[in-house]
Amino acid sequence: MKLIVERDVLAEAVTWAVRGLSTRPPVPVLAGVLLDASNEGLTLSAFDYEVSAKVTVDAQVDEPGQVLVLGRLLAEISRSLPNKPVTITADEHKVELTCGSSRFSLQQMPTADYPTLPTSPDPTGAIAGDVFTEAVSQVAIAADRSDTLPILTGVRLQIEGDKLSLLATDRYRLALRELTWNPTDADAEQTALIPARTLLDTAKALGASGAVQVALGNAAGGDGLVGFEAGQRRATTRLLDGEYPKVSSIFPSSVDSVAVIDTAALTEAVKRVSLVAERNTPVRLRFSEGQVAIEAGQGDDAQASEAVESTLTGPEIEIAFNPQFLLDGLGALGTKFARMSFTQPKSPAVLSGQAEADGDADESYRYVLMPVRFAS
Repeated sequence: MKLIVERDVLAEAVTWAVRGLSTRPPVPVLAGVLLDASNEGLTLSAFDYEVSAKVTVDAQVDEPGQVLVLGRLLAEISRSLPNKPVTITADEHKVELTCGSSRFSLQQMPTADYPTLPTSPDPTGAIAGDVFTEAVSQVAIAADRSDTLPILTGVRLQIEGDKLSLLATDRYRLALRELTWNPTDADAEQTALIPARTLLDTAKALGASGAVQVALGNAAGGDGLVGFEAGQRRATTRLLDGEYPKVSSIFPSSVDSVAVIDTAALTEAVKRVSLVAERNTPVRLRFSEGQVAIEAGQGDDAQASEAVESTLTGPEIEIAFNPQFLLDGLGALGTKFARMSFTQPKSPAVLSGQAEADGDADESYRYVLMPVRFAS
């Protein structure tokens, strides 16, 4: 094998391909990245039976061939090389990288032992990359980060025709994003539970490449898989098993009070006040006509308070939240104003966005937050 490829192109491709590889694979070859030089260019593949990644980049291929080398090591080397074209050659045992006066020699791994990647997916539908990335980011924040209930570490993706919804919850908050997309089959109805961390990494990596094609079920190369493709990048991941809890009942059926606040002003105020909130201590929000008073700390502990201008429709209410969970929701809105809907101080509150202070609510994204009990 012999080829020449630009340093930045190689570094970016290797880094993306190996991003999901385990640092301690059960089988040594699963730590490798497969380099396949052909007339189409250089294709890099990585697979650990859970996540697969495949990307093809432009390269001047003088001699086609296929080699397997340590993925993370190749990524580190590629990023550290001088900004010059990289020449890659291989013999029976070694792979040589030459860039300017820098030379690296890597041990080959046995390609015969490397597993076959899932087949390239046939798309179930497509969605704009920037929209997909934003939607996944808005929802993944609510997925559980512990392994107490593995099913809650996933994002539920549900398809009903041209409607696509993403939902995640860790039992303390819930995030739901609803949007339209372009399905291959207008009558398609499917549900999948995708590991949140993997979905977020994939969305960020593919979102800048234009439209993202999503493939579910057999279309992804087999049951239990979901596939994503954008440009010359393709990825699959294994789905989580199990029945996702029915959470639609968490959304309040009625609303007593609605407050509208400038998102940035509320975010900054909560950040400042929460500086005195010790671990697991809530911030208290007291909504009245014209303002919301934010407080934290009590008794002999450090205390802080701040008032932010707001409009209130309905009776006054005092409610408390975990400050980080509240900030996560505010940060995900992406709108100038935040709209908070309440029923009772002990009932879940719904956070959504709106473009103008007196405009309509944008309920395509809703963030449900469980309140924290506090001493009056």
